[in-house]
Amino acid sequence: MNEVQPIRDKSVIVQIKNYLKVTSFRNYIFFSMGIHSGLRVSDLLQLKVSSVRDQLHINYVAEKTKNRKRKKKKRKKFIIHPDLYEDLMIYIEDMDDEDYLFPSRQRKKLTGAVGEPIHRVTAYKMISGVAKRFGLTGIGVHSLRKTWGYHLYNDDPRNLALLMEMFGHEDIATTLLYIGNTQDSMDDAIRRLSFTQSG
Repeated sequence: MNEVQPIRDKSVIVQIKNYLKVTSFRNYIFFSMGIHSGLRVSDLLQLKVSSVRDQLHINYVAEKTKNRKRKKKKRKKFIIHPDLYEDLMIYIEDMDDEDYLFPSRQRKKLTGAVGEPIHRVTAYKMISGVAKRFGLTGIGVHSLRKTWGYHLYNDDPRNLALLMEMFGHEDIATTLLYIGNTQDSMDDAIRRLSFTQSG
């Protein structure tokens, strides 16, 4: 199985946001929150309108599976990015506080419930579908989180400690590998390597 990659090119991110904004405002908000917050898709899907309405920060409890058995809960807080804030408030304007932020448009087959959050598979199909449209490969649900980390690190490597904390990593190597920076560094090193003689 291929490792899921971040979206490295900022111009492609802008194109994706513009495309989603006109094709599906919900998907645009979902994508934008993912690349601006570093939240796991599972945490994004559990957010309710009340957690964002008229808020500058979102407080939530992140659940991380430890050893594939127990879920470890950790309180976290992140700012709603200023580039997203106005569109997010427009998006939730006619929604109730108890509504999920990213509701499914379909009724659940077994329970008949409506307004439940979109399923992780639906999120994956949306993300991978738009990635394919823009010629990207190796993109999945973790790509949004990785994109956030990749650009925070590459804009300022001093953000590495912040990223380690946010991702819950215990060492630098894990974080660099997770955000795809290790691969980039290896690619650059190999490109610089030369066995040809000059002049």
